[in-house]
Amino acid sequence: MANKRDFKKSIDAIGGAVCNEMMIAYYNVEGADKNAIASSIEKVLAAVTKAKDNANVFFDKGVKAFADKAEYTKSKAAFFKALFAKIHMEFGEELNAAVKEFNEAIPADVKKANKEATAN
Repeated sequence: MANKRDFKKSIDAIGGAVCNEMMIAYYNVEGADKNAIASSIEKVLAAVTKAKDNANVFFDKGVKAFADKAEYTKSKAAFFKALFAKIHMEFGEELNAAVKEFNEAIPADVKKANKEATAN
């Protein structure tokens, strides 16, 4: 990510898109387990909030802690790269768990119809 703001915007966009699809299924799929879908949506929203909160971190060392400014810049960039990679991985895992729960809430006949529709 280019910066924290872009990272947070992408997390919001991904979470919003997933929640939107879940809400469409919540209101339009006959026989879907609405409680499980609501729980999935809550998990997605919690994952978004957690990822955005975890991104609110600052590099705790100053320029004087390093030999020169180039070393400081390199260390700071490596810190944020590792931080965002970790947050992104955790967000993906939580999102996958929510989507898995959501998929289990959809009736088998609807899943079958969706597979047939996409195969043609």
